Amino acid sequence: MRKKQLALEVIERLKKEYPDAHCTLDYDKAWQLLVSVRLAAQCTDARVDQVTPKLYEKFPTIEALANADVDEIEKIVHPCGLGPSKARDISRCMKMLHYEYGDQVPDTMEELLKLPGVGRKSANLVLGDVFGKPAIVTDTHCIRLCNLIGLVDNIKEPAKVETALRKIVPPEEGNDLCHRFVNHGRAVCIARRPQCQACCLKDICRYGKSSEITFK
Repeated sequence: MRKKQLALEVIERLKKEYPDAHCTLDYDKAWQLLVSVRLAAQCTDARVDQVTPKLYEKFPTIEALANADVDEIEKIVHPCGLGPSKARDISRCMKMLHYEYGDQVPDTMEELLKLPGVGRKSANLVLGDVFGKPAIVTDTHCIRLCNLIGLVDNIKEPAKVETALRKIVPPEEGNDLCHRFVNHGRAVCIARRPQCQACCLKDICRYGKSSEITFK
């Protein structure tokens, strides 16, 4: 099966398995998603979702965070790990949004990447979830599953995986597919202990087919 055909089949099967594709981070506004995804680095989404309400209670707007003392931000986000660097990035990002973008989150990859602490993964998430633009979010689930399934061949660099997927995934499907990779990676294709027998992709997945002997 060619990679483009494989991608289309994966998309359709995961749609049936996980019809409700959405970001697992809680947010109401675009700037809050930027904050959450920065806090999510080396931290669980569940922990981030516990911390952000406390942050927004004290600093409810872009302006409030932009003017907040970095030490005050750090005290709140400390449970997410890497507190100093995350607090610093959040402060600088909100300052830039407030003073240069009039409290508006930009809607282009080029401008999003100018924001402190924002990489391609974060930018793609905002473009896809907030602005409904074509996006490929290459988080750890996406990279791992794409290699296991055979959509990419031993590619681990996020930017290279994104480039490869854009060649075989319809633009309108990319964002939701990446959310479904997260769902599938957590529920079935679990790192180090994939549940291949319960997988809806086992007959088309490169890893699943190589493990067929374990199904007998």
